[in-house]
Amino acid sequence: MRVNLGALSLFVALVGLSSFIFLVVAIATDFWYIIDASKLEASRNGTDALSSHSGLWRTCRVRSECYPLINPFWHENANITDSHRQLLYMHGTFVILMPLSLILMIFGGMTGFISILARAYLLLLMTGLLFLFGALVTLTGISVYIAYSAAAFQEAVCLLRSKDLLVEVDIRFGWSLALVWISFVAEVLTGAVFLLAARIVGLKRQREQAL
Repeated sequence: MRVNLGALSLFVALVGLSSFIFLVVAIATDFWYIIDASKLEASRNGTDALSSHSGLWRTCRVRSECYPLINPFWHENANITDSHRQLLYMHGTFVILMPLSLILMIFGGMTGFISILARAYLLLLMTGLLFLFGALVTLTGISVYIAYSAAAFQEAVCLLRSKDLLVEVDIRFGWSLALVWISFVAEVLTGAVFLLAARIVGLKRQREQAL
């Protein structure tokens, strides 16, 4: 039992740390959404830098500086359409959810460290549930971001005069979003292992009380 719980403790520490690192890197980088217009640029002799990649906070163009996205929390007096306002609400939602998941992971790491040292059943159980809740927050943030990207794309298509330009443009999600998915899976696994550790501790106490 001690060997199993010790192995679980090491495993959950490694998985939880990797989940935290992946999420930090994803939030800090700007490759969530990539627009590759290299073919279109080549047809125009490369005069315009149309390709770009964006993250949660800013958009970067090739051979150009990055510029911040519109502040989603300051638009009450702005003259914007309902569709733009909806995009800002969605942007504000995942901008809050992703750092919130990171904060929950930090708290989960602290309670998890204490619970492993103390072999405390309730604390292990609470930590497992906290990580699973954090994973749910992460999944919600990912879902909102994907919906936001689709809505923003549709809005951009409506503004285009020529829809044929889209044929020469490659639009895809980037590796930053892939890191969030990996972090989400690792977060779920961390929560499940903490629940398993709580189960092991609970069974051990039941056997000790029975003796």
